[in-house]
Amino acid sequence: MRYFLRFAYIGTDFHGSQTQPNGVTVQETMEQALATILRQPVSLTFAGRTDAGVHAKKMYAHMDIDVLPDNLIGRLNSLLPDSIAVYEILQVSNDMHARFSALSRTYEYHITEQKNPFSTLMATRVAPGLDFEAMNDAAQLLLGRHDFASFCRVHTDVKTTFCTVTEAYWKDGVFTITADRFLRNMVRAIVGTLFDVGRGKLSIEGFQSIIDAKSRAAAGQSAPPQGLFLTHIKYDI
Repeated sequence: MRYFLRFAYIGTDFHGSQTQPNGVTVQETMEQALATILRQPVSLTFAGRTDAGVHAKKMYAHMDIDVLPDNLIGRLNSLLPDSIAVYEILQVSNDMHARFSALSRTYEYHITEQKNPFSTLMATRVAPGLDFEAMNDAAQLLLGRHDFASFCRVHTDVKTTFCTVTEAYWKDGVFTITADRFLRNMVRAIVGTLFDVGRGKLSIEGFQSIIDAKSRAAAGQSAPPQGLFLTHIKYDI
């Protein structure tokens, strides 16, 4: 039977979400806890990939197991570190897929203009004076279906760099963006380029030219990871 897990994590102590050979990841940590409880290997398929230092307020993964043990959520949370919390486990049809069945995903990027020891790992500090009106004007150019190759990490194995963005805006120091799919490093590259707009280094027309260029070299530097959160994934369930 197939089950979806809904969970959250602080990405600071992990080398990203998905298992890799050179560091501890969220997936590896969760699979080890599940294997301890179920006494058998368990493979998790995540809804998406987050980079090292990136957080998730709402992430999903699916697993296939024969029997769901009693109080699995409580037992998992007792084994997992404080930086990972499982909130829900629900049975779904066998054709539901944590990654491919997702209808949309939403990310937030948090910034602060003041030094704050309590937000050091949860927001990116920027110099005061960003022009948020200009940044929002530029963000509107992201709406719709476009080729986002300019905001994609190079040498990634993707069939297409087209995505459909349905919302993109700044409000109260938070950038929110929703799309049907995201490319590797896409949000951080967009935010970093919007910073250039906000600092007056890049015009609205220049931002459009970057989108049209379809080249990562045309866009700005990627924003740091600690301000980025995956906040929502939409499914038809």
